[in-house]
Amino acid sequence: MPNWARKLKNLQFGGAGHQDNMRQWRRHPARRWLAWTTLLLACLAIYQPAAGQPAPLDPVTVPTSPTGILNSGPSDWTSPEGLSSTIQVMILLTVISMAPAVMLMTTCFVRIVVVLGLLRQALGTQQLPPAQVLTSLAMFMSLVIMTPVWTQVYDEAIGPYTNQEKTIEQAWDDGIRPVRQFMSMQIEATGNRDDVWLFLDYLQPNSETDPETYDDVPLQALLPAFILSELKTAFLIGFQIYIPFLILDVVVASVTISMGMLMLPPVMISLPFKLLLFVLVDGWHLVVGMLMESFQPFL
Repeated sequence: MPNWARKLKNLQFGGAGHQDNMRQWRRHPARRWLAWTTLLLACLAIYQPAAGQPAPLDPVTVPTSPTGILNSGPSDWTSPEGLSSTIQVMILLTVISMAPAVMLMTTCFVRIVVVLGLLRQALGTQQLPPAQVLTSLAMFMSLVIMTPVWTQVYDEAIGPYTNQEKTIEQAWDDGIRPVRQFMSMQIEATGNRDDVWLFLDYLQPNSETDPETYDDVPLQALLPAFILSELKTAFLIGFQIYIPFLILDVVVASVTISMGMLMLPPVMISLPFKLLLFVLVDGWHLVVGMLMESFQPFL
């Protein structure tokens, strides 16, 4: 065997030359110095972040801010100093979670979204327009209608309270007044005054004095009465929108049955005609305009 072939064989993995080189490397002092240097660098890397951290808090000190109470333990949460901060955090989270419900209960969003949903059912377009589109349209329409109410709430309650001109009780009384006025105006305009008495009789069954104005009605009765009134009005408007499309469906179904087209669904044939009718009369403009005119303007 030539010399170059013998050298190549010794250099291959598992060869005799390769094993001798590995034994020499294990016994070489440089390998020990390299191992100790790597271990020292690893210890320095672990110790350096720990050395840069701030000193821990005194266990006697109890953080009183909401952020500090979240970073502390259960023993601090139940202490007299930390209990008030814990309650504040719980109240804050509760208010944030109830914000969508407050928007639904005190604005015109319910009537608009119900009518738009009934319109989609009347057209028979299944999931078109998507629910996200209808919800966005209802939210922007609610923003347009509720802008005068929210502007008055800010001018009379939120603005003075941030400027420390009113207390929290005064700001609450002045801020809820425009919202109460808006809800009472819609209930009165739609003629659903009986809904208020429905909840009043349940809330105050043995009351000897009846409220003379809507300002005397408690919010516990006014809010559900407003929601019930909005649902009634929305279904009445949806019924008026449904009638033309229902008549068109009946006509198409009668024609297809008289022609013996029993295997073809009438809805498939009436859908293009309903879309054509809706586009020709500018249906979106009419529906949105009717919805906005159905609300009593806030003055």
